[in-house]
Amino acid sequence: MKRQAANKSALLVSSKDLSPISVALTGKTLAELRRAAADCKACDLWKTGTQTVFGEGASKARIMFVGEQPGDQEDRAGQPFVGPAGKILHKAMEEAGIDDTEVYLTNVVKHFKWSPAERGKRRIHKKPRYSEIHACRPWLDAELRVVQPQVLVCLGATAAQSLLGRDFSVSRQRGQLIKSPLAPAVTATVHPSSILRAPDGESRRAQMRALVDDLKKVAQFATKRAA
Repeated sequence: MKRQAANKSALLVSSKDLSPISVALTGKTLAELRRAAADCKACDLWKTGTQTVFGEGASKARIMFVGEQPGDQEDRAGQPFVGPAGKILHKAMEEAGIDDTEVYLTNVVKHFKWSPAERGKRRIHKKPRYSEIHACRPWLDAELRVVQPQVLVCLGATAAQSLLGRDFSVSRQRGQLIKSPLAPAVTATVHPSSILRAPDGESRRAQMRALVDDLKKVAQFATKRAA
């Protein structure tokens, strides 16, 4: 009887009794992972970020988009890709024929890394260090394990090199569908924030067309896999 009681107690241990990273390694649902990630302190970014910004979207999405990190608006809202770059991404997905309901959006790093502007109250984006990316990797691996996307899309160099190796070049290899243990196909394209930095309207339109063309390849592959 004592052994049965002990076994029953072990089964009743909830995720709140485990460390956040332990949940990342064992969690089976996005809701479970999201709750645990809210308390993650694997690196120091939690000290300056407003909150953890975990991924959002369909639990069995056909397409997973991975960016670098949440921005200022994402940090305040607690949701990925809700700022200016997110609006560009959603517009590009719509033009490429990708349904929002079949997508999961996340970032390599789940906290906003920033420094204060010299003047005013703006928070300036800072690129995360390798140690911070490495500390956050269990969460991304967990998202991939649970969602199991047909296509994994890396947005920008940080995401691409984190997942495909430091020698990967977005400028040379963008749009290529690569076989990988991470997903049936992995590809990389520019981060939509790069379009915001274009010097003029003509450049922005050209870069937007190129992004849409990359996403059309993603949509076509995902459709073939679903057929």
